[in-house]
Amino acid sequence: MVPHLITALTGPINELEQRVLDSMPAIERWFRLEWMEHTPPFYSSVDIRNAGFKLSPVDTNLFPSSWQNLTAEMLPLAVQAAMAAIEKICPEARNLMLIPENGKPGSLYLANLVQLQRIFNMAGLNVRLGSIDPAIKQNTTFELPNGETVTLEPVLRGKRRLGLKNFDPCTILLNNDLVAGVPGILEEVFEQYLLPPLQAAWPTRRMSTHFKCYEEVAKRLGKLMGVDPWLINPLFEKCEAVLLDQPDRLDCLSAQVDLLLARVRRKYKEYGIKEKPFVVVKADHGTHALGIVTVRDAKDMQGLCEQARTLTEGRNKPLLPHDFMVQEGVLTQERVNDAVAEPVIYTMDRYVVGGFYRVHAGRGVDEALNAPGSDYVPLAFEHSTLLPQPGSKPGASVPNRFYMYGVVGRLAMLAASYELEATDPEAEIYA
Repeated sequence: MVPHLITALTGPINELEQRVLDSMPAIERWFRLEWMEHTPPFYSSVDIRNAGFKLSPVDTNLFPSSWQNLTAEMLPLAVQAAMAAIEKICPEARNLMLIPENGKPGSLYLANLVQLQRIFNMAGLNVRLGSIDPAIKQNTTFELPNGETVTLEPVLRGKRRLGLKNFDPCTILLNNDLVAGVPGILEEVFEQYLLPPLQAAWPTRRMSTHFKCYEEVAKRLGKLMGVDPWLINPLFEKCEAVLLDQPDRLDCLSAQVDLLLARVRRKYKEYGIKEKPFVVVKADHGTHALGIVTVRDAKDMQGLCEQARTLTEGRNKPLLPHDFMVQEGVLTQERVNDAVAEPVIYTMDRYVVGGFYRVHAGRGVDEALNAPGSDYVPLAFEHSTLLPQPGSKPGASVPNRFYMYGVVGRLAMLAASYELEATDPEAEIYA
């Protein structure tokens, strides 16, 4: 089934779906040519919002977890993509070391590690889990509710290589976004493949850079399909070095919120959209204690200031300056069992390998769903996202809807490849 849209404005999204289907050969050729010149991120997940009049990504994760939510039917796609990715990087690879997040893992994250281990094992690799958490000083085994076990081993550092006891990997896969900083143990690793590269981690990465790259590729794809790129692209602005404990330093955020709301209002007027526009304020890199704040008009900025004041009161140390992004809010008008839902697309190498709906019964259409209380419903991938059904009525075909999701997900993946090239420290040396 295709989750229904509660909005009456299904016309524009159906028209977009038809344009995507009509342009399918040109779209696939365009992606093929792009991948001849650009290297896709090793893996990623893309959060997509379908407003009924607009379909666009709102977040791209280059260290995706939650792989356990991909169903057994999706597993062959992931294994084939893993084979293709490893063959490109290190065809003779035998051993892969997977580095998980630091801290005591919960059962869901452990299930994610089991799934990743399963995928790469089936792709022909010996897989072991190496922890860089200082608290893991010896092999530590965790048991999952279903009886499966996961063993974390402390990573050993040689002069130029990383490994485990009696295990020398060719490839090291990070499932850790290094939000606390890049530890010395991961620096100057010259003889092994470290995936994703360190510039994909939050100490270097900025979401505004990613969405600037996404804006570029969305314009090109929009021109190819003959549609306004705004229909697949969220507008954004950014503010650097914001000090939340100094109200006068919030002027940048206020100005960017006003500017972006005005831009979105103009687009809503152009398309006759009656919904009230909104923006979200969120950290440009990593996460921030402020969380994700929804702002609908200038008056809401007072609420943001109060949140900032509450956050900073009574602290022994002042909050450090932080970069923020102001992003166009995209409604999600999709429903699964009457709960608000958004599709999340998973990719590996240049392929869409599956996904799920993130569902939250306690959240509204203009709120972030990646929050405690969310649930996950697998996408009905009876058909690959690359096998649409031309001729089917727009809005009624599962393969067609998921193909459209896959196009937007791959567009975000392409933007990530541009982003990683732009931030590659080696590229600066040889430029």
